[in-house]
Amino acid sequence: MGSYSILIGLSLAVILSYLFDLAARATKVPSVLMLLLSGIALRQAAEYFDFTLDIPKVILEMFGIIGLIMIVLEGALDLKISRDKGPLIRRSFFAAALILVVQAVIIALILHFWLHVNFQSCLVNAVPLAVISSAIAIPSVASLQGEKQEFIVYESTFSDILGIMFFNFALQDNFAHGASVFTFGADVLAVLVVAVLSTAALAFLLDRIRLHVKFFLILAFLVLLYSVAKKLHLSSLVLVLVFGLAVNNADTFLKGPLRRWFRPERLSEEVHQLRSITAESAFLIRTFFFLLFGFSITLNSLLNPQLLLQGVLIVAALTAIRFVYLRYIARTDLIPELFIAPKGLITVLLFYSIPEKHLIGEVSENILFVVILLTGVLMMVGLLMSRQQPEIGEY
Repeated sequence: MGSYSILIGLSLAVILSYLFDLAARATKVPSVLMLLLSGIALRQAAEYFDFTLDIPKVILEMFGIIGLIMIVLEGALDLKISRDKGPLIRRSFFAAALILVVQAVIIALILHFWLHVNFQSCLVNAVPLAVISSAIAIPSVASLQGEKQEFIVYESTFSDILGIMFFNFALQDNFAHGASVFTFGADVLAVLVVAVLSTAALAFLLDRIRLHVKFFLILAFLVLLYSVAKKLHLSSLVLVLVFGLAVNNADTFLKGPLRRWFRPERLSEEVHQLRSITAESAFLIRTFFFLLFGFSITLNSLLNPQLLLQGVLIVAALTAIRFVYLRYIARTDLIPELFIAPKGLITVLLFYSIPEKHLIGEVSENILFVVILLTGVLMMVGLLMSRQQPEIGEY
């Protein structure tokens, strides 16, 4: 395949993704479903014309690392911390944390007793299925108003970040001995110290560099910190989270003498551009990742009745747990909150990050596809039901 053919294909993919995004806003059909189905269609066309596409694993791994960084950074840049938002932030944080942990543990127990695999491996495989994709949920609720929209934005963002941290916790080598809680806590504390210092250094540089485009400096800095922290076996994405929160809430965190050194008003000027470029980058990553993910799925494997049944049971369990929390613990509305829990890029990226020793043959990319498809359909149903309500109440 020639260079111009590759460029034509990449350009068409981006244009198609923007069209899917426009169609999703009008029809409430998630654009990720359109991308997945397009990837499957491309796979069928490739098989028909006897075309093969081999992508080196290291490319996908690098793509996944940058994708995770962009997801957490985009989520952190959406979190504005203020006193009046305190109750909403606490409510959404506890919802994301409790639902995530309970869903992951229940799915892990189901896998453990059903497949007779050790519980740690089952939990590692269950966490990706429990994480809500903020990259899909946030754009999908743009038509909602007030605290309903804000709750979903905060909850999905917290679910992404906590899901990644919970996944790293489940991977601890001493998990089975119960010592991983202390190890994980020490790692997070160490990372927080490094994160504060590195964020201060980067903020100091941003204020004094006179370039108009600083995004790639930020990205290079974050990728460097992420990679070094990974080498040291630390919870590296906390670095990205702290940086995003500090930059987006500079006025809140920088008081007294610190304002003279870091000048939060100058940082605030960078946030709009940073948020815009981060969102665009996450959009591109989501586009190509889901097209490639759909391309990796064979249509014949999806027509397996046992696979479909497994996917339905997993989604039913996830939805039932969410229903119990919203109805009996949070005592809040069910429409559309019950249905807005889509799985997406973060699910696939975490799944591809599972070490070989924890892989379970029965939990495959095909299961992920079915779960992503079904949760996307549920989200579409919830948004359509909320549109039919004459008035959307607040919590």
